[in-house]
Amino acid sequence: MSSAQDKDTLLRYLDEAREAMLWKLDGLSEYDVRRPMAAHGTNLLGLVKHLAGCEIGYFGYVFSRPFPQPPAWLTSEEGEPTRDMWATAEESRHDIVSLYRRACAHSNATIDALDLGGRGEVPGWPEHRRSVTLHDILVHMLSETARHAGHADILRELIDEAAGLHANSRGLPDTDSQYWPRLREHIEHLAREAKM
Repeated sequence: MSSAQDKDTLLRYLDEAREAMLWKLDGLSEYDVRRPMAAHGTNLLGLVKHLAGCEIGYFGYVFSRPFPQPPAWLTSEEGEPTRDMWATAEESRHDIVSLYRRACAHSNATIDALDLGGRGEVPGWPEHRRSVTLHDILVHMLSETARHAGHADILRELIDEAAGLHANSRGLPDTDSQYWPRLREHIEHLAREAKM
């Protein structure tokens, strides 16, 4: 396989994970995309905001290709340390999704412009790992995005039981309406019966 084919494959999977992230917001209320669903405040819109910052940093600053007009929360040292993980009341869903799409387009321009061996530096990483290639960062962002898409899968399922990569690909078997409650009850029973 050629380097160009490797790049195309990595980008195809990254694009699929990016689109899965955005689909998780579809059809939900403003409250549901923003509400904290886990102990550390994890929420759907915050995951998209976080990934926008990751795209801007890893494919922009790391390769000396700064993102035009980065958001203040990304460039300021002041404020909450987790401010990239949730939306303020003033930040609209549209603004965050638009930022993410622009960040991904900027990332894709970097990916297109560089060879997989193109070099960059991640200042916040341990010194022995700071020097990276485009290949390293593509794999890192694919992993990061897929990880958060998995978080989003669970959050969306908790909200309205929607699952899958997108609306037309649930990845679940066709079943009657009682299948999932019965299965959940069965698994709960097995968990309680398990011997230590």
